[in-house]
Amino acid sequence: MTASDAQSMTVAELLTLADKPQNSLADLHLGYTQTWGAPSLREAISKTYDRLSAENILCFAGAEEGVYAAMRVLLEKDDHAIVVVPNYQAAETLPLEICDVTGVRLNAEDNWQLDLNDIRQAIRPNTKLVSVCFPNNPTGKIIPADDYAELIELCREHGLYLFNDEVYRLVELDESKRINQAADAYERGLSLNVMSKAYGLPGLRVGWIATQDKDVLQKLERYKHYLSICNSAPSELLAEIALGVREKLLQRNRDLMASNIKKLDTFFADYRDLFEWQHPDGSCIAFPKFTGRGGVEEFCSQLVEQSGVLLLPASVYWSELMDTPKDRFRIGFGRANMDAGLAAFREFMQEHSDNLRAQ
Repeated sequence: MTASDAQSMTVAELLTLADKPQNSLADLHLGYTQTWGAPSLREAISKTYDRLSAENILCFAGAEEGVYAAMRVLLEKDDHAIVVVPNYQAAETLPLEICDVTGVRLNAEDNWQLDLNDIRQAIRPNTKLVSVCFPNNPTGKIIPADDYAELIELCREHGLYLFNDEVYRLVELDESKRINQAADAYERGLSLNVMSKAYGLPGLRVGWIATQDKDVLQKLERYKHYLSICNSAPSELLAEIALGVREKLLQRNRDLMASNIKKLDTFFADYRDLFEWQHPDGSCIAFPKFTGRGGVEEFCSQLVEQSGVLLLPASVYWSELMDTPKDRFRIGFGRANMDAGLAAFREFMQEHSDNLRAQ
């Protein structure tokens, strides 16, 4: 129930969706691939951006390698970085290994809003990078478009890199909230994406960074030689096939999410005195508040031990940079097995809700 990705599929299902013969992989050469990624794959990825070409794309083995390489290439020990909190863990742990880092919070009491004045006040003469994640993991928050444009102008004014983890883009619950990609909108913007989340194909381990800054991209390519060197040839081919039918894939996952969020609405409405629930703006995850007795850590432990339902409690999103909410848990709604998970969750609540309400 805490899965962070959309529903996946088999190779056969993907090939059928793309109208490719089942033996389309048979003639694939299994030698080393290009460090940059296959030219045809980079071309397919570039079509997901408005202003970029294949020359603006560098492929990685998943998103994590991209995060690691970017922080190592962009930051040095005398630099300073600003990171939005809460976040995907590597977004702060990697910069913290390199330089000084300031956390800027998404306000849980104001629908996870980012106060741009906090960013302004955090900027120092040696600030090099602002790292954000929109749609956000774990909250699903999307920064309003006007605020995002202001953030870009702030970065431009100070000559800062803007790194945006955009792995949940294109599965917004409200498409009107979709924002521009950093690499399209800003000459020093870096967009991180991957086949794992919105596309639901984490087994491919194909991610990428897109940017207009080709000097940075060249440094990232050289750094990749010390990491994976190159991606898997079958994975690159399958990623290219998937991107060829990306609208079908994305619509399939959007439809599943739209159905599942209604089921969560019903569930949390039945226990409104124990949870504070609100829709995320985007992604297939949400970060509700547990208001019952004993706290969220005890609640999540009992839930998984007694019912087999796994949620990620607030301690997983603990930050070294600042205090974070201690009463939240992450729940996923991108998978096709939502009914089974909710049934087990509801059975647990029916048995324990009176005790959870007791003061």
